Amino acid sequence: MIPQPGGDLSPERLAEEVAALAADRKAADLVELDLRGIIGYADYFVVCSGNTERQTKAIHDAILEGMKREHGLVPRRVEGLPEGRWILMDYLDVVVHVFTPELRRYYRLEQLWGEAPARAVAE
Repeated sequence: MIPQPGGDLSPERLAEEVAALAADRKAADLVELDLRGIIGYADYFVVCSGNTERQTKAIHDAILEGMKREHGLVPRRVEGLPEGRWILMDYLDVVVHVFTPELRRYYRLEQLWGEAPARAVAE
């Protein structure tokens, strides 16, 4: 049986691990938004872009497989995978958003949550 999201990782460490896996797949404009004290349903958003739907799916796959292999964690739910334009992975404390550039510009999550401390992740 695979443990549920969260495990022994702190939300901050979980966000860092997810971001590192995304960076390994050449995710662009990788940002961690610290939403603690701002919203009640997650502590962090990890937001990144893939140049194409194929790359967004590869980023998703890398995160899914890496977290499962290294920590025994799978997301509670995944949305948007068939289209690959905006893939959402819900690890409860950390929600991952993998966008194509067009949809990321359209939804502007970083601006929507502009008051949240953000940390750009080296690519």
